[in-house]
Amino acid sequence: KIFQAVVSCIGGDGTIYIIPKSFETALNKLMAEIQNTFKGLGLLIPYCWKKGEACVVRGSDTVWYRAKIVEVSGSTLQVQYIDHGYIESIPQCHLYPTTFYTGIPPFCIPCQLYKTLPIGNFWQQDAVDYLQELLKNEEVEIHVEELPDNPWGKLSISLYFGGMSLSSFMAYQKYCVAEDCQDIQKLGVFEGDLSPSYLLQTLPFPGEIFPVTVTHLVSPKEVYICLDSSGNVTKRSATERATSHDSESLNKALKWCNKIVKTLPHLTNFKKELPCLAEYVDGLWYRAKLLSITQLVPVQILVQFVDYGTYLVAPTSRLRHIPCHLLKYPVQAVRVLLAGFKPASDDKNVERIPYSPEWSLKALWTMVDCVEGKRLSASILTLSPEVTISLYGDDKNLVHLKLIEMGLAELDE
Repeated sequence: KIFQAVVSCIGGDGTIYIIPKSFETALNKLMAEIQNTFKGLGLLIPYCWKKGEACVVRGSDTVWYRAKIVEVSGSTLQVQYIDHGYIESIPQCHLYPTTFYTGIPPFCIPCQLYKTLPIGNFWQQDAVDYLQELLKNEEVEIHVEELPDNPWGKLSISLYFGGMSLSSFMAYQKYCVAEDCQDIQKLGVFEGDLSPSYLLQTLPFPGEIFPVTVTHLVSPKEVYICLDSSGNVTKRSATERATSHDSESLNKALKWCNKIVKTLPHLTNFKKELPCLAEYVDGLWYRAKLLSITQLVPVQILVQFVDYGTYLVAPTSRLRHIPCHLLKYPVQAVRVLLAGFKPASDDKNVERIPYSPEWSLKALWTMVDCVEGKRLSASILTLSPEVTISLYGDDKNLVHLKLIEMGLAELDE
């Protein structure tokens, strides 16, 4: 069985506690009921607690949780939150014995990685800390491999985060040995003789009007667009729905990559068009490709962020290998030419775009104002030799009409 779950905590022995997404509604309903039943403080009179006894615990967030006694030692009790898995030492005044809700099974499931042997036969503390940092409160994909011998035992699972196998990843980190490590190649840490490349975006048919956003402008006529996945779901074409799914899955995979990016090797091959991960000025890592070496001492590389179209000159310290599973998502940004206009022959503005001097800087900034943050739509006119589109503003008028009004461009039949 395969299902989505949230990792609630990692036990001190490396046990992975998960809450299936399908349990969330029932758990929230139970939690609301417990809050209505128990109010105020815990039991303030002396009470003889026993190991394994059911209780409710008032957590540090002042919320009541189901728990059981794990160990009794003086005025402090060690309890386990049965719906979340974690163990904590709690003063007796924050507990209340109860037989309420004992008929409802725990919502969290203790799990262990299938055919995965920790180094030294038990999970070392640094491995447990790493698992906690990586997985706590994150949504993951669970593949059930083997049921436990008894109902209270651990479920043997394969766990995938952002398309990567946790067993393979931890084995690569030298925390364990995984018997089934065939997908360690997917981490993208072995370059081999392969020349990986990105998939291209599937575009709508010519003549079809579809929503877009402009992510980068090279000149008023040359821009990068992304198919807009927001808006009315029922009216979307099959292409738009597929793009929306790809975009959401890619964003999740990139979020995971940002968590593990320090474990990925720096680039050593600087072949043109090579896919990689690059760090942008916001401190986050995105999919990119190498374009050219702009400086040798120190080495500076020109890269393009393939899902936006933007460029950056970066040192090698800000470039890393890309995990291979990130290559299965098509590039989100598509380079297009806008049809219907050309630079004005009588544009007297002196300041020109250095790499495209036929256009004035004023024309570029005017076009930025026309498209930035706007809900736009497009229709493809030609697919080759270049993708050429008509681009419409949220008022359904062609965006370049503003430039023509201002004398910064003229109609081009």
